[in-house]
Amino acid sequence: MIRVRSLRRGWRIDQSSPMKKLTFSADDDIVRKARLIARARHTTLNSAFRVWLTQFATSDESTMSFDCLMEKLRYVNAGQHFTRDELNRR
Repeated sequence: MIRVRSLRRGWRIDQSSPMKKLTFSADDDIVRKARLIARARHTTLNSAFRVWLTQFATSDESTMSFDCLMEKLRYVNAGQHFTRDELNRR
């Protein structure tokens, strides 16, 4: 599991499992711009990619969990439509 923590300067990756090496291709201009952005954020392109990959990998989980919950609650019927004031009344 990889945990990503925001620090005052850049990001820190806490690793509790071995890292898998990846190779990918991208346009030279994109890589150059990405490195400049990473440098401005006091991090590396590699670290920024790990942050993005972690967020990308966990986004589907939360979306699927939400969709599953909405499907389970589909039967719920409040019986009427409420006004905004009625919904906000405490």
